[in-house]
Amino acid sequence: MRKVVSRDGTTIAYEKSGEGPALVLLNGAFRDHTIFGDLVPELARHCTVYAYDRRGRGQSGDAPEYAVEREIEDLQAVIEEAGGSAAVFAGSTGANLAIRAALSGTPITRLALHEPFFRVDGFPKTPWNAARTIRALLEEDRRDEAAEFFLGPVLGLTPDTVAEWRRSPIWAMNEANAHTLLYDVEICGDFTVPADRLAGFRTETLVLNSDGTSAWLRAAAQATAAALPNGRGLELRGSWHRIDMDVLGRTLAEFATA
Repeated sequence: MRKVVSRDGTTIAYEKSGEGPALVLLNGAFRDHTIFGDLVPELARHCTVYAYDRRGRGQSGDAPEYAVEREIEDLQAVIEEAGGSAAVFAGSTGANLAIRAALSGTPITRLALHEPFFRVDGFPKTPWNAARTIRALLEEDRRDEAAEFFLGPVLGLTPDTVAEWRRSPIWAMNEANAHTLLYDVEICGDFTVPADRLAGFRTETLVLNSDGTSAWLRAAAQATAAALPNGRGLELRGSWHRIDMDVLGRTLAEFATA
């Protein structure tokens, strides 16, 4: 993988593929750039794709103390490598990070978001002690329980579904990246759509959700799109918190190159 050094000296690893307008891919909780393995080939036919490992994951470095501003600087460093401005696609908690980066003035030309991690009225709230609970479990090196807590009380999956996740091949990555769950919780703040700040954001934004996702994730996507003066929502074929890759690839390629 290629490397770029963020403002605080942390090394950020990324892969570059294809030719055309720059498009940076930003992952959500637990994952690194490999989550986009099936998406990049489609996008690379139309765009120069930059898929990177967020700090603390994969081949990227980390710092002793975390701050959301450092992750924004990581994204800015990758965009600088892409020529100084780029379209960005971000999913889940990564979408929350992309929103915060965009509102801070990061040179994002177009923004595509997949099911940002917000809780809207009418749905259960995220536990008030989420960060405290995850931190306590990590301090005792109970990484598997930290991952379970995030998937269950925070994300809202049932115990049976969490048990299925534990039996899947991706569980090893969940445990390996469990320390970054604190980063994602901090990124989400109070987990509410920042409607007042989004009201002044003029960059063209596409907010996506799948037709098979949870009702609260669909509602969060719709509320985010509604808060954006130059935003629109779009529902695509898929399953829980996931859009079918062939549909997503075509949609993002069209959006990034329009």
